[in-house]
Amino acid sequence: MTGSRPRGAMAASTALALLIGAGVAYGATRVAGSEPAPAAKAAGTAAKPAAASAAATPQHLPGYNPDRNAYFGDLHVHTYLSNDAYIFNVRRTPDDAYRFAKGEPIGHAAGYQIRLAGGPLDFVAVTDHSEYMGAIREAGDPNTPLSKLPFSQGLFSPDPAKIMEAFRAFVRGRQDGTLPKEFQNPAIISRAWSEVQQAAARNYQPGKFTTLVGYEFTSAPDGRNLHRNVIFRGANVPGAPYSATASADPENLWRAMDAWRGRGIEALAIPHNSNGSDGLMFDTTRMNGEPIDRAYAELRARNEPLVELTQIKGTSETHPSLSPNDEWANFEIMETYIGHAKAVTKFQGSYVRRALEDGLLYREKVGANPFKLGFIGSSDTHNAAPGSVEEPNYFSKVGRADGTPELRGSIPAGGTKTWDAASLEVGKAGSTAPLATWGASGLAGVWAEENDRESIFAALRRRETFATSGPRIRVRFFGGYDFPADLLTRSDTVRQAYAHGVPMGGDLAAAKGRAPKFLVWAVRDPKAGYLQRAQIVKGWIENGVAKEKVFDVACSDGMKVDPKTARCPDNGASVNLKTCEPDRFKGDVELRTVWTDPGFDPKQRAFYYVRVLENPSCRWSTWDALRNGTPPNPTLAPTIMERAWSSPIWFEPTA
Repeated sequence: MTGSRPRGAMAASTALALLIGAGVAYGATRVAGSEPAPAAKAAGTAAKPAAASAAATPQHLPGYNPDRNAYFGDLHVHTYLSNDAYIFNVRRTPDDAYRFAKGEPIGHAAGYQIRLAGGPLDFVAVTDHSEYMGAIREAGDPNTPLSKLPFSQGLFSPDPAKIMEAFRAFVRGRQDGTLPKEFQNPAIISRAWSEVQQAAARNYQPGKFTTLVGYEFTSAPDGRNLHRNVIFRGANVPGAPYSATASADPENLWRAMDAWRGRGIEALAIPHNSNGSDGLMFDTTRMNGEPIDRAYAELRARNEPLVELTQIKGTSETHPSLSPNDEWANFEIMETYIGHAKAVTKFQGSYVRRALEDGLLYREKVGANPFKLGFIGSSDTHNAAPGSVEEPNYFSKVGRADGTPELRGSIPAGGTKTWDAASLEVGKAGSTAPLATWGASGLAGVWAEENDRESIFAALRRRETFATSGPRIRVRFFGGYDFPADLLTRSDTVRQAYAHGVPMGGDLAAAKGRAPKFLVWAVRDPKAGYLQRAQIVKGWIENGVAKEKVFDVACSDGMKVDPKTARCPDNGASVNLKTCEPDRFKGDVELRTVWTDPGFDPKQRAFYYVRVLENPSCRWSTWDALRNGTPPNPTLAPTIMERAWSSPIWFEPTA
């Protein structure tokens, strides 16, 4: 059973009101809902502790909705406290990052003003690198002892070539242990860590804008990316971050997090850029050489419930070599190490879909799933510019080093109007990464009752989250056995879905002799493209082997899924590459359906997640070329299909 809505602003508002389950319109202001119904409680709505509820004034914040609102944010943001960002000439503070997220303009390191075009975000975490946090900032101050060290000389220049030389020197010093010991002064890190916390406290506006205290754990053994962002529930945080200078093994980070939890400090870790790990992020062997056992699987799952699926340095959903039957697998793929152009050769262990499949195998083998991961996106901006993921307004991520189209390889070098061999090399083999392959991505979406730390963190913890490549597409996904026959046309669709099913991020237990149904519902971002198709990606275990399949489940433009191919017909949407004007008469405001897996086997452990695709639109590199009056870089895709992904639902055939 499928359906769609007509195009237009009124249709978008109506669809969104139904999607979030309360009579509200699109925008930051939302009408409060009623008290939680048994339906919401049955779905596991997080109840707030009595003490917290009693202390809150009023009891519920403006915009409270028991059926949960969609909130958009960025949980991966660097400011001048990150040593690489400071080298890149970024001088913006955590306060500046929060101002930008609220919709205010800030200055870019390349000398121009930047501002979000899509409107303010709902929540943000500043996540500066914990390793030597604040040290380069202090080395750049001529009044500090660090500035007098020989190593500090030559670290600071507005010249992009010299910036990259300084960055390489810093990275080498980190990797070979030759950074001056003064850079590890705990007092420096303490000052920076206090600045992070104080800025979060100053900018927190419950009900309107949520700040979350966090940092990045930046482990990269042999250059293989094992980075994580650590996000705290509230203001109760440790005296100092646990960093990769203490141990590069994430297992030790998780043990530190367990110890914090024992002291009442709640946090979760979110790995990112598994695409640059060369198979290490989701390896089948632990860093200490021991095999994955149940204790390890539970430790990891307890501390790492989410993964950053997409960001500027590439999308880590899947790789064409791992998913050859997925026509949309080749989305913003980056196949190099983080920080330099060494090629990744091991794709298994580097991409999330295969990790989800391996997680099912481990669930059967050791009794626990180490890779039970919900999805978010974030930017990894190093410009203190959270949410800067808009294709037409792209300014990349590393400050002065890629702050112009020429530096990032989207227009010919040297002011010429034609592409030659030298121009095509710009942005490909730079010391930071092949910049031209970076994408304008992504955002984190959560479904939460209200916009405060407790509700946002609870949504992250239970994995009721979704990722987008930039547009603010809203996606809901439920699985259950007893949905009403008229679920799609009811005014209380979402409440019924909670009452009779589980939302994204949850487990769906077996019901003897019955196949589950899945509610898929997506609404476009009114400021972005129209939706072309909604898909369900399934992974399962069959005779001890992990398998996967992509099903189109809802088509735009009144078209139907071909039952033989499980694909929608092509809706014919196009984009004018001379103007970047997309087709305004193809695609839908919303896509929704109730779907049953035609190959469902109640004995097979499986996961399901939703992927929603927009019509084609111009990639950021094409926008750069259009504004410059030059042809797009012929080595780059001229268009992309923006998308959103729900967190999975896991089917459990046994208790």
